[in-house]
Amino acid sequence: MDTVNKRTLVLNCASGISGDMTVAALLDLGADRDVLLNALESFHLEGARVEISRVKKSALDACDFDVVLDAEHENHDHDMAYLHPDRFPVHTHDDHDHEHAHNHDDHEHEHAHSHDDHEHEHAHSHDDHAHEHHHDHEYSDGDHGHGQHHHHHGRNLADIEAILRSGDLTPGALAIALKIFRIVAEAESRVHGEPIDHIHFHEVGAVDSILDIAATAVCVDNLGITDVIITDLTEGTGTVNCQHGLLPIPVPATTAILSNYRIPFHVAANVQGELITPTGAAIAAALRTSDKLPETFRIVKTGLGAGKRNYNVPGVVRAMLIEEERGLAADSFEQDSIFMLEANIDDSTGEALGYTMETLMEQGALDAWFMPIYMKKHRPAYMLCTLCHKADRRKMEEIIFQNTTTIGIRAFEANRTK
Repeated sequence: MDTVNKRTLVLNCASGISGDMTVAALLDLGADRDVLLNALESFHLEGARVEISRVKKSALDACDFDVVLDAEHENHDHDMAYLHPDRFPVHTHDDHDHEHAHNHDDHEHEHAHSHDDHEHEHAHSHDDHAHEHHHDHEYSDGDHGHGQHHHHHGRNLADIEAILRSGDLTPGALAIALKIFRIVAEAESRVHGEPIDHIHFHEVGAVDSILDIAATAVCVDNLGITDVIITDLTEGTGTVNCQHGLLPIPVPATTAILSNYRIPFHVAANVQGELITPTGAAIAAALRTSDKLPETFRIVKTGLGAGKRNYNVPGVVRAMLIEEERGLAADSFEQDSIFMLEANIDDSTGEALGYTMETLMEQGALDAWFMPIYMKKHRPAYMLCTLCHKADRRKMEEIIFQNTTTIGIRAFEANRTK
């Protein structure tokens, strides 16, 4: 690819990666805010609004991209007490009744997150999982024909693809968004042992995750990114609460994505919490084209995207647009010595001169050329210049003497840098 048109993005994920952090970093990097908001509004999803602001994270000024959900659609993705009930004060039942029961008396027991309730969430028989509608979010899709079944058991891949195709996305942005969701679907299929078309999304099928993923795709496309470098990711330790109850970190979907796409990561032993969300892992897998930084590069612009969860890390994703500086490293040069031969020729035919040049090149000359000159008494002539290795000097001189009328050859040893 032509380096002039190459737009290389580096994502530094020392504090992990999530959808909202990535979008915020890309906005801070210069993605067009109006283009993004218009694209998200085109989905006509209900129950959410987007807020873009500036916040402080570890005393650093960062962009914050927040999909604010109403009470009906709230999934507590940023609620530390819900995510880590073993380490933070537990919410009362009044706080979470809408999370798991939505006023269904026969499901009030679901706050315990028993294995029977959540082990097989993605198999989704209608009788067993009618309570799971809290992660499905109705949207004004009367023209799209998706119906109301999402209210009970989450969206499948076809539902989400239909939503994405219904929006006003460029072909490039749509391709990125579809790729991210397919990566999630592949992971869920692997984790639950179900065909990909049978998988239903919950956390990643929620309104906020759909908008996070679509927003990431719009921003990457808007910035004209051609290459994305992610050297590695950082994950925390412990457990996190989700639809399946308390799960070890990284959660199964994240683990499957990291495994499927061979994304290197390391564990920050001093951090208890989920730093890599399934959405973040899928974004990294979809965008990443390399895990190695250029040996030498120049930073064109940086952006900082804030996360919502408060762990023992800065909680930001840093995005950098870079330009690779080629040939500046000392060990990228090669040097050697060559000879330059010069001969003035004033009475050879054009045919003889052409034959001489062809013969020189065939016999190993590095290059050869003629320059028009004027000799004494203003006689028009040519100077034959030949580059060759030291070992070929005598052979080149013999060819010139045998095939031209010159009576002398000047030789210069020259140092060459390649």
